[in-house]
Amino acid sequence: SPDLEDLCSHINEKISNIKTYLQLRRIGEDQCLKSILSKIGKDMVLLHGLLNEMETVVEQQKKLKNLLQELQKAAERDQDEAQHLLEHIPAHLPKPTPTCIMATVKNEEQTKAVEPEAAKKPGKVTKVIKEMAFITAEEFAGVPAYMRGRLTYDQINAFVQEMNKAVVGKYKILHQPLKSMSSTSKNLYHRFITEENKDTKGQFFIVEADIKEFTELKLDKRFHSILSILRHCHRVREVRSSRLICYIIC
Repeated sequence: SPDLEDLCSHINEKISNIKTYLQLRRIGEDQCLKSILSKIGKDMVLLHGLLNEMETVVEQQKKLKNLLQELQKAAERDQDEAQHLLEHIPAHLPKPTPTCIMATVKNEEQTKAVEPEAAKKPGKVTKVIKEMAFITAEEFAGVPAYMRGRLTYDQINAFVQEMNKAVVGKYKILHQPLKSMSSTSKNLYHRFITEENKDTKGQFFIVEADIKEFTELKLDKRFHSILSILRHCHRVREVRSSRLICYIIC
């Protein structure tokens, strides 16, 4: 029966194991084989140490793999952000508005060398015209939606560029010697002088007549909507008198 066959198989396996144990015992008692068994034991110890080292290396490689995967993900995120920036570069980037020109002398010897030269040939004084800085993307995002309406970032900065044309056009004439002006420039010069008042003294400003003179801007509803945004972003402020509205560059 199957049960008897299983029992016989189990007994035969036990007998085989006992025979193997006896053979190994006899081998261990054999003086010729003791050195071989000792060498095998030492090799087993060395092999065990190598296996431990391999496990340590494998763990290090796993950690390195995880780190490389994280670096790859970070690099992919940076690449996506860089691609987004590349595809959305604004037409107008903010630029610093120069306020003064300064010459720096590094040490006393340079000062001594420069001073006689400057005394002989006084340098030409450059008069800086203050221009309106472009609106940044962050500033535009902070403008209330009701104020922005359908106006875009590029439209705002294109308007700023036109306003700067008027500022530069006006103050180039004001900075010219009166004797070198044409009759048209002289007429504009005198108008500029009469438009100044105590509130605009020392400020860079333009009026609507300057915008008409130097730009193609239309003084319509859109014009005043963009001016509201520029006031909100502290690029311009208005000073009103009985006959004029002065747009002072901040």
